Amino acid sequence: MAHINELKITLAFLGESKMDPLLQFLLVLSIIILAAKGLGYVSTRLGQPAVLGEILAGVILGPTALNMLHWPVFSDPHLGETVSHLSHLGVLFLLFLVGMEVDFGSMRRTGKPAVLAGVIGAATPVILGLGVARFFGFEPRPSLFIGLMLAATSVSISAQVMMELGVLRSRVGTGLLGAVVVDDILVILFLSLFTAFEGEVGGSLTSVLLESGKMVAFLLAATWFGIFVIPRLASWVDRLPISQGVMALVIMSVLLYAWAAEAIAGMAAIIGAFLAGLFFARTAFKHQIENGVNTLAYAWLVPIFFVSIGLEADVRVLEDFEHLPFALMILAAAVLSKIIGGGLGALLGGFSRGDALRLGVGMVARGEVLLIVAQVGLDNGVIGNEVFASMVLLVLATTLVTPIMLKLLYPKSARQPELV
Repeated sequence: MAHINELKITLAFLGESKMDPLLQFLLVLSIIILAAKGLGYVSTRLGQPAVLGEILAGVILGPTALNMLHWPVFSDPHLGETVSHLSHLGVLFLLFLVGMEVDFGSMRRTGKPAVLAGVIGAATPVILGLGVARFFGFEPRPSLFIGLMLAATSVSISAQVMMELGVLRSRVGTGLLGAVVVDDILVILFLSLFTAFEGEVGGSLTSVLLESGKMVAFLLAATWFGIFVIPRLASWVDRLPISQGVMALVIMSVLLYAWAAEAIAGMAAIIGAFLAGLFFARTAFKHQIENGVNTLAYAWLVPIFFVSIGLEADVRVLEDFEHLPFALMILAAAVLSKIIGGGLGALLGGFSRGDALRLGVGMVARGEVLLIVAQVGLDNGVIGNEVFASMVLLVLATTLVTPIMLKLLYPKSARQPELV
């Protein structure tokens, strides 16, 4: 208690000194990155993904515990908005990297099981989530969005768990990665459709056709530019005497694709960043770009995004018995829907019952994509703080239980050390 009181006195003194807004900005970024990397390290030491620790760092620094942005030292009213802008950059580059990870060759090789598991594994959570939300009295629009949030699966968490078990290159591991890619592509496209159409007044057929035409035109133009122009442009820029020219082109392209997706096509900005990742992955500079963007993103922008989730979520709202049953029911729906949907798809695709169950369990983990979708819903007023807090809790819980369930389904005799 003495140390806490000393901290409060120090913060109050600093607050009274009216620290320059730039200095406040530098200090808050230092705290966020230190907390994210520190708890991320602790999380990996405990056998969990680093993202779990980064989200927990945000929960601790946010209104749930320390309420950092309201400390006396941080008096700048625009500080939270600035952190939010940086977190949105983190989202864009995170989705760019997800796009670069899409391996259409692997998806073709896994074929039918991956596609069916991805499609059914995305549809089942939407249905169950919609049903749970309607049962708790939510209106159709937020209910549909809640189902959409449950559809997302974590690429990074699933891949890391399978790699640690030594089965990432097995049929189940490859099928799981393919299914997760199909799943998340569908979620991102559904999110774009939702954001494009949900604001239409009257919902007339003409307006729907107009919005659909804008989206199709954007996708066609973006695809043409990405396939025929970006590889040539990257090769030309690489020959110019410009420091880090290719990386500058990548950053500019991610930002412009994201801007065009939302400003021109009415889609979510993240779909533009995702498309940019797909196209730059086809260039001869793929590994160079991945190394550069990984450094840029994971050194500070992506951790800021995950911490900002906790900064905006007040998990204490779930202490109210009125909200806790919904959080628990939505958690149960999230777990069961992936096991049933993903497992059924794999079974219909030719997997054995055991392998289908393993694949379905592998799809339970939720992570960055769900948080991105939840953030879009919160920013646009589709969901409230209690639903947002429930989704943060959902990510934490599924991140914890998925490795445990997979390790139970894979006996040690079936595991092999694997370097990827």
